[in-house]
Amino acid sequence: MLAEKNILPILWGGVLVFSALVMTLGSDLKWLFEFPESLHVPIAEFLDWIMFGFVDLFKWLFRFISRVLEWPMRGVQGFLEWLPWLTFASLATFIAWQGGGRRTGILTLVLLLYIVIVGYWYEGINTLTLVIICIPLAVLLGFALGVWGHKSPKANAAIQTMLDFMQTIPAFAYLIPILLLFGFGPVVGLIASVIFATPPMVRNTILGLNRVPPEVRESGTMSGCTPRQRFWWVEVPTAFPQMLIGVNQTTMAALGMVIIAAIIGGFEDIGWEVLGRLRKAQFGQSILAGMVIVCLAIILDRITLSYAKRQLPTESHTGLRIKQFIVGFIGISVISYILAMFIEPLRVWPKALEFYPADAMNTLVFNIIANFGDFLETSKNQMQYFVLLPVKLGFTRSIFPITWGFALTPTIIGIYWFIVFMGAAIALYFRHWKIAVAIPLIAGVLYFGITGVSWVVYLAVLPLFAFSLGGSRVTLFVTGSLIFLMVSGIWVPALVSIYLCFVAVAICIILGGLMGIWASTSERVSAIIRPINDTLQTLPQFVLLIPAVMFFRVGDFTALLAIIAYAIVPMIRYTEQGLRTVSPTAIEAGITSGCTPAQIFWQIKLKLALPQILVGINQTTLFGLNMLVIAALVGTTGLGQQIYLALSKVDAGGGIVAGLGMALIAMSADRMMRAYISRTSK
Repeated sequence: MLAEKNILPILWGGVLVFSALVMTLGSDLKWLFEFPESLHVPIAEFLDWIMFGFVDLFKWLFRFISRVLEWPMRGVQGFLEWLPWLTFASLATFIAWQGGGRRTGILTLVLLLYIVIVGYWYEGINTLTLVIICIPLAVLLGFALGVWGHKSPKANAAIQTMLDFMQTIPAFAYLIPILLLFGFGPVVGLIASVIFATPPMVRNTILGLNRVPPEVRESGTMSGCTPRQRFWWVEVPTAFPQMLIGVNQTTMAALGMVIIAAIIGGFEDIGWEVLGRLRKAQFGQSILAGMVIVCLAIILDRITLSYAKRQLPTESHTGLRIKQFIVGFIGISVISYILAMFIEPLRVWPKALEFYPADAMNTLVFNIIANFGDFLETSKNQMQYFVLLPVKLGFTRSIFPITWGFALTPTIIGIYWFIVFMGAAIALYFRHWKIAVAIPLIAGVLYFGITGVSWVVYLAVLPLFAFSLGGSRVTLFVTGSLIFLMVSGIWVPALVSIYLCFVAVAICIILGGLMGIWASTSERVSAIIRPINDTLQTLPQFVLLIPAVMFFRVGDFTALLAIIAYAIVPMIRYTEQGLRTVSPTAIEAGITSGCTPAQIFWQIKLKLALPQILVGINQTTLFGLNMLVIAALVGTTGLGQQIYLALSKVDAGGGIVAGLGMALIAMSADRMMRAYISRTSK
């Protein structure tokens, strides 16, 4: 380890010199900046060949499965559409009350009434149909894989790798092969939702079973249980609360994926309604339909989470006994159905009583744009000219007199690099070699831009960065990922995706970190921020696009806002949690030693909370990459757009390659961050 530490400064020095030579002396060599097409490997074409061959052989089987699965879907859909809205809302409210008490019941009723009154009941029911069919399949599959992973270490290693890919490959990517196999229709959304929603159940099942105390297992054995009895009667009940959290996460993942699957249509659900309204720029209608998704998400989240919390000994609400619950369920069903048969508006809400203020909302949006349009446009342009373009293209291609007020003359360039050189030299003088390396690296990226740096430089810098953080295994993975991105022909779109995610994550770290620090110092601020975080984390990604598109139209800035809204929550939460859980003993020791409040924060609190904050940065990065594909719907370029275009062309190979590229970027970032977190935690 000591030898490794001693050699790192030398390696970094060599890489910096090499990178400087490539970027200055190799500017006339086109192949250094554009990965040669002669080195491309036709991976997408090979995957297409495999996929179409597989489809030709087994399409009959998967189409048969599609028809079989469509029967229960149509059956559930028909039953829910036949059921009076009053009966459904009453039973859902009763189930919510049984799990979470009066507040959860009232919340469920109010949200369902909103869906009824705005006239989106049947679209919402169609979405719920997919979720209702998806959840049991995902839960059973996840439970089976989780049990297998718990019992077999070898299987667990393979399952964890598979889960990493399933959770990092964008959902759009698996729609294409599923579409080829199962054909157009709602079953495609169902299968994709099951795949996407299974990993949380697998992980929570493994976690719950692994946490069963050894003494609990021993007590089961001493009571005369067979291994099977001990598993079902002792281990599973003990792990059940954790598994219910998995059910909650699986439910939310299923809903989010069902909305995404609506892009291919076929079920007339609320996701298709939102997408159609967005494409027509009908923002009022988009908001009203989007709020239906929000209502469904909150209802499903609160109900499943309340049943998970009921397993905790601290939970006060216990609900009715099972026999009483069944009697109440039947009684409410019969009474509400009879009422609906005699009072028509309680069966089908009449159009005349619908409250659909879409036109008024459109007028409000247009008035806001008319009154504040110049301010919004100026804010957007300032962000693009002074942040997004410099990071993407570099100072050399983004600084012009019309935007910055001056040109990048040789004198200014010389001053810029002189300041960089002096900063690195001062850092070296004070023996901070890591800072001395970071200064020219950051300066180089800002000068040339993420998309303007040679692929050769990336191939030298990133593996060494991975080696510095995590050793040889992480280095091999990162290097392999880079090579895949280059030889598969998606290097340029990958850089565009990295640039947008990098800017979004940087803003999330600054804003989210500051908000987390503020919340950790004030209970009132924490109480205000907590429900906002809950709402942002409950919202399906799709919905976040609506307000951004309303005011800023399509483009990178719109995508940036949506990514920030989705990815900032982990940064806020982990920063607040990390600072709040700092040991009071450590703080008291600092006060006793005469530390000022600033010294206590910087030298004690922040250092002790750093592992938690780094976890937040890691999660924020993964959330940002995950949101990139959804952001492709509002006009961003990059791998997200590649996947979306592949979906529109039913190009399985292109979609899978772009999806794997996104997954490898996310997994590389995750592995490097985890390695660094592991080092700082020791």
